[in-house]
Formats: sequence, C-alpha cells, structure tokens
Amino acid sequence: MSNSLVCFEIQDQTAIVTINHPPMNALDPETKEALGQVFIELDERRHDIRAVVLTGAGDKAFAAGADIKAFPELNPATAKRRLVRSHAIYGLVENFEQPVIAALHGYCLGGGLELALSCDIRYAAKSTRLGFPEVNLSVFPGNGGCVRGLSCLSLGRLKELVFTGEMISAEDALSYGLVEKVVPDGQVLDAAMDLARRIAGRGPLGVAAAKKVINRCRNLSLNEGLELESDYWAWLTDTEDMKEGARAFIEKRKPNYNSR
Repeated sequence: MSNSLVCFEIQDQTAIVTINHPPMNALDPETKEALGQVFIELDERRHDIRAVVLTGAGDKAFAAGADIKAFPELNPATAKRRLVRSHAIYGLVENFEQPVIAALHGYCLGGGLELALSCDIRYAAKSTRLGFPEVNLSVFPGNGGCVRGLSCLSLGRLKELVFTGEMISAEDALSYGLVEKVVPDGQVLDAAMDLARRIAGRGPLGVAAAKKVINRCRNLSLNEGLELESDYWAWLTDTEDMKEGARAFIEKRKPNYNSR
C-alpha cells in the first residue's frame, strides 16, 4: 500500500515502511500524518506482521527533520498543537505491537533522529550522519528527543549533542549507544530485514509482551517493574503459542506459532 508521502509493503511477515519525501524526507505535518495513517493500517493487520522496518526513500537521508520554511509563521499555540500531534504519531511507532527497526542512511537529523528513537532498534549505514541541529535555529528537539534520548545516551552525552547541534558519525553513534549496529553503505536495509526475519521466527506473543514490559518499565520502580513482568509472563502461559513452543522444544522441531 502507498500514498504520495509514505508507502509500505509486507514481505515474510515484515512490513517495510518507507518515508517517500525525497530528497531529505522532511517530516512536515503532511508526511507525519501519512506516517501515522500507515501505522494505524498496520495495526489493523497486526496479526499478519511480526516486525516492521522503517526507512527513507532515496540515497540522501533517512529523514532530516521538519520543514523549516513553516517556522516563521508559528506561534506558541500553533506550535503546541503541532508538537502534541507529533507526539501522538511518534507514539504510534513506539507502541506498535511488534518491534520496529529503523534502517538509517544518509542524514538522520532533528525530527528524523527523534523518529528513529521512537523505534525499538536502530541499524545505520556507515556514512550515516546523525544529530540534533535545532539549536542552530534557537529551538531544541521537541518531538521527544530530549526524553527518549535519555534511554540510550548518558545525560552528558545527550546534552552535548543537543547543546552543540553538531552531527556525529555512525561509528560515534554506535559507541554512544544511539544505534545498535553499523553496516557498510548499501547494506542497511538488508541487515534490518535479516534482523526482522530472525524476530519473525520467534513466538510473536512473547516478543510483543516483552516489548510492552521493556517500554513500560522505564518509568516504574524495580518492584513495580517486577510485578508487571510477572503479570505478562503468567498471562503467556494461557496462550496456545506458549504450549506449542514448549512442545516443539521437547519434540525437537520448529514451532508453528499462530498468535493465539
């Protein structure tokens, strides 16, 4: 399925979502809305999907932030409305039932990096350049970058990136914990698809429950997190997939999962 700004296809139980707004795949309001609609449609088909790979069209960028031409017309009220809507759309990505893998290439800047942080896992091509350049416009990352960045960056490293607005290499991003893997140029989509296929071969209910627990535990105390973890684990014992996984292990065969 596709529209003029975002398209997707499903291969091997993996949805490949492409931001189709080259050359920079700027995340203007229309593109964000298109992205949100795609994830709503994918949610309706979630039983056919076990992973999502998110990438950008063209060779120049995964996504390079907002459409700056609209900035001079903003005021506090319109800016707040746009940010609240952006948070909701990025939340659709972050909270999608199955894992979302970002395949990064070219420039991944500003709102594009914030979108990548909404994904569960980030792979980057070697020449990828990442950063939060917003301070060059006398603003700062407002689409979740300051909040989600704390999940993978140290406090000082996040402040360094945000306060300077400077770009970093994929290798630096890897050492900082901002991405999980760096691959040669031209291979990042294949690498992300390989990971998606490996995830698709696992018990989908277990993967989905693990994602919920990991995401929610970030804001819980240790005891609250343990309680949530035990609740979801116990729930899985009442599913057909859990029984099938155990039987397949005992019988030394490949399990046949049906998301039930």
